[in-house]
Amino acid sequence: MENTITTSSDHAAQSNAAKPGPPLWLLAELTYRCPLHCVFCFNPVNFANVEKELDTENWLRVLKEARALGSVQCGFSGGEPLLRDDLETLVSEAHKLGYYTNLLTSGVGLTETRAKALKDAGLDHIQLSFQDSTKELNDFLSHTKTFDLKHKVAKIIADHEFPMVLNCVIHRLNIDYIDKIIEMAIELGAECLELANTQFYSWAKVNQEHLLPTREQLVSAEAITNRYREKYADKIRIIFVVPDYYETRPKKCMNGWGNVFLTINPEGKALPCHTASMLPGLDFPSVKDHSINDIWYESEGFNRFRGDAWMKEPCRSCPEKENDLGGCRCQAYMIAGDPAAADPVCDKSPDHHKIQAYVEKAQQPQDKQMTESPLVFRDPKSSRKLDEEGIVF
Repeated sequence: MENTITTSSDHAAQSNAAKPGPPLWLLAELTYRCPLHCVFCFNPVNFANVEKELDTENWLRVLKEARALGSVQCGFSGGEPLLRDDLETLVSEAHKLGYYTNLLTSGVGLTETRAKALKDAGLDHIQLSFQDSTKELNDFLSHTKTFDLKHKVAKIIADHEFPMVLNCVIHRLNIDYIDKIIEMAIELGAECLELANTQFYSWAKVNQEHLLPTREQLVSAEAITNRYREKYADKIRIIFVVPDYYETRPKKCMNGWGNVFLTINPEGKALPCHTASMLPGLDFPSVKDHSINDIWYESEGFNRFRGDAWMKEPCRSCPEKENDLGGCRCQAYMIAGDPAAADPVCDKSPDHHKIQAYVEKAQQPQDKQMTESPLVFRDPKSSRKLDEEGIVF
């Protein structure tokens, strides 16, 4: 895979672009530590190499600086953010600063006492993840016995009157039970259910052959979802996210590179999205060394793919380029070998045939693949092994 990247002259051309607005959405990835071992985790495959997490003092400064710059929403995620002893302190500070705050959690560690403390700190809402509607598959996919615990946590969330969003990552192994997943969400009283079909980065990319659904599965699942939407429109909002590989036009990645989203990872690196650290040749500064203002407006990493000066053909002359801004830079790197290439999801990309090959392979029975290439669960041992093999997702 070529580590091709745009030149500094492209960055210079970018300086003529309109100044971006503020980072409206701040994602605080507090830790990569997690009691779950999900096969589709979006944490980088080399997460085990992160030895020291950003301390409380630096996180408090990040919250203040980002808010002063214009950030209005703050998500606390991980790994499992409840493993941070200072979570309540950070939530309290974010609340005082005027953020709308949400916690993205597996539920492990959310006791009655912790829920009350977070409520008192000003936490606005909680997104609770499930892996499936059955104990057997939920616990298999996370490689933990957490299904019963998650149900208890859902009740705790409701008892403390948090608006509750349930998230279930959808893939080949659970998509056939999507009706049961929706029914579980309704039973638990969720206000919103996000059925996020797996996007193939990080651990999901490692396990892609096991996780990419067939066309038939996807069509059926979307039809079932639409029926439930119509039937329970007054009870629950259901979001169904189609996997990129089944599209012919890419999504506008993170609503545009460096346009809205600012991610700070556990070691303090500032990123335009949570997977951008995989890209070669880009300098993503640390909040330990730079202010949020300088990172957002002045850093080479955040400016490299803003606007359209960096684009190559076919994106540069495409009449649709404002709709998707060339798509996902990480996907372009993983599949085309060049972060400045057109996202191969686009059927105008010269690398689109690679996406088609993945899709066509997914239509085949998986029995043999499961035997020859078993699922890789997210854990420190697997992380170090993949890093030694040069996997950079």
